[in-house]
Parts: sequence; structure tokens; C-alpha cells
Amino acid sequence: MNSDIRNILIREDEIKLKVAEVAGRITEDYTGRKLVLVGILKGSIVFLADLMRNIDLPLSVDFMSVSAYGIGASTPGDVKIIKDLDMPVEGKDVIIVEDILDSGTTLSYIMDLMVVKKTASIRLCALLDKPGRRRVPITPDYSCFTIPDEFVVGYGLDYSERYRNLPYIGVLSREVYEK
Repeated sequence: MNSDIRNILIREDEIKLKVAEVAGRITEDYTGRKLVLVGILKGSIVFLADLMRNIDLPLSVDFMSVSAYGIGASTPGDVKIIKDLDMPVEGKDVIIVEDILDSGTTLSYIMDLMVVKKTASIRLCALLDKPGRRRVPITPDYSCFTIPDEFVVGYGLDYSERYRNLPYIGVLSREVYEK
């Protein structure tokens, strides 16, 4: 697997420090509130696990799985909910936890959906922010790293269901995904 990585963009130790820093900010911002972390499957699982272990508050965790149709499209109708939340979030403070914010189409749809679910508040926490690919005006409230427009894998991010278990964020070699 490591031989498929062109270069390491973010080292494991850098990720650990930044996740702890963001978790500290969330702890400060949500003290005394009813916090629910909503992980977007599958890419967010590693980040979510580390993030929640670093948040020093009572919290709940739930998951959603979504599929975006029509690559490059920017209309919410192109998003399909595969797995919705198991718990009600009405009146609760929700943080959507995502591995990477790139076009913003899917996350914008999810944020709008949380409004319909009558959450007390909704914020977005992304491990990676890739503003060069943004098609919808959305910015994360919490972000660990801003990255260039590169094809990245590791720490939960995949290509064809591979590389999620790498402990770092690496740039995948073009030869791998252009075959």
C-alpha cells in the first residue's frame, strides 16, 4: 500500500495534535449543551473516533451514509440518504463530522436536512478542507487542515475501499487511479 503513495501530505503526529486542538475548541464551545456528533460514513470513522475521545464532554454519536449522484452536479436532488440517523436530534446541538469537504454539495444537503430535523444548532467539522474544489458556498466551522487539490487517502479516506487504514494522509500516485 505504501508504495502507491506519491508523498505523505500530513504525518500521523500532525493529525494527532490537530485533532486534539479541534476537540479542545469543541469542548469549550459546547460545555453545558446537548452535543451529538454525526459521522458521515465511511470516511469519517477514524477521525470521529479520535475526535470524540479528545472531547471532554458528555456526547452522543450517530451516523449517516449518503450517496451523491451526478458527479459535478450541485443540486441537492443529487444526494440520496442511504442510512439516516437512528436517534432524534430535535433540540440538540449537532456537529456533522466529515473526512473531507471538497465540492460541498453533499454536506450542504446534510446541513439543510438538519434544519428540517429542528436541531438547536448545526455545525460542520471536517478533517480536511479542500476549497479549490468548492461548488457550493460552505465552510467548516472546525477544520484540521486545508489541503491543495490532490487525490488523498489514509486516515479513513479511501480509493476503491483501500488505504483507509493508513495512519497518515498521503497523495495517491496517479498511476493507481488512472489505470
